[in-house]
Amino acid sequence: MSYDGLTDQLGQSQVIPYLNKLSEHGFRIALVSCEKKSRIGDIDTIKKILHPGIQWQYIVYTKWPPVLSTLYDVFKMHSLCSKIIHQNPSIRIVHCRSYITALSGRLLKKKHKLKFIFDMRGFYADERIDGGLWNPKQPIYGAIYRFFKKQELKFLNESDYTVSLTEAGKSEIMKWNVRKDLKIEVIPCCTDQVFFSPQNIIEAEQLSLQKKLGIQETDFILSYLGGMGTWYLPMEMLAFFKQLLKTKPEARFLIITTDLAEDIIKMAIQAGIPASKLIITSAKRKEVPLLLSLSKISIFFIKAVYSKKASCPTKLGETLCMGIPVICNAGVGDVDAIINENQAGIVIADFNDKSYQQAIEQIDQMLLLSKNQIREKSMPYFSLDAGAATYARIYRALGANGELV
Repeated sequence: MSYDGLTDQLGQSQVIPYLNKLSEHGFRIALVSCEKKSRIGDIDTIKKILHPGIQWQYIVYTKWPPVLSTLYDVFKMHSLCSKIIHQNPSIRIVHCRSYITALSGRLLKKKHKLKFIFDMRGFYADERIDGGLWNPKQPIYGAIYRFFKKQELKFLNESDYTVSLTEAGKSEIMKWNVRKDLKIEVIPCCTDQVFFSPQNIIEAEQLSLQKKLGIQETDFILSYLGGMGTWYLPMEMLAFFKQLLKTKPEARFLIITTDLAEDIIKMAIQAGIPASKLIITSAKRKEVPLLLSLSKISIFFIKAVYSKKASCPTKLGETLCMGIPVICNAGVGDVDAIINENQAGIVIADFNDKSYQQAIEQIDQMLLLSKNQIREKSMPYFSLDAGAATYARIYRALGANGELV
């Protein structure tokens, strides 16, 4: 069960690749997702890339009114899953991505005597508070937060297996009021390392894209991939870029995002950066590797708040697997450890010009590493094959050996 749609970028990077691999392991999978109405036109395209062993059904996402719309989606998903289970008595496991689907999953476990996997994907309720999406001072959101924190413990204590994205998140969970024999595995946001590979880049296509985006051969490209809202720190990233321009005046900032370009340009001008120094473009998933390949180094700054202990940025694995070093901040999941242990980038301690300059002075040395060196060091951690193999081990431990799960 996935509340993320397969037609979403996240579904295409963090749902489909895993399930296709699990189908190759011999498991038959009944998949239920929640798709946005605006993307229903992409359904046939998604069906073509799903492994034949996956039986996919979906509900349509309800946007309004807040809270009640989510409860309605849970009801729809629960009803559809109950129907699928009745039609397929061989189903052994209900595997829930995040908290919304787990509301249904733990009920399905009890009613149908299934095994329950709580694939938490982060500390959901705390993320909503830390990201400013819920205001705990408002009674309704304070009540919702307390509800999910209670459910969180139920999900953990009643799960047959829990999956955390990070070791830091796992360590934090074990401090909570959870049973001592809690079975928990760490599987990060893995990367399709065949898809994200510098070896796939065709020089002629790269040159053509550079020309299209107005990139000169002498430009030093710093890149950012993804949305710039909620937990990300666009003004701090722009401040870093402004400092970079003092050392590398030929630098330009390539921002690959679906966010509005006008909003980013306003922030850049506010930071004292000419709009001409920015290259802002959106991209479909298939276009991301080529766009990333244009950059020398990539950056992301994330709020180092409590909930981010359990966070694993998808962009980290994708960028490192392209052989591109990363500049990031400390205090987010296992990011510090991954970067430092693999010498795959630069971790800054503070958001100020002194820290930025210290990082900038390390860039040229970092670029002496080849793309293959950076890629090879990161591959074991972000391996999609390894992540899928761990899921397969969990499935088998819970009694599934090729049956529908």
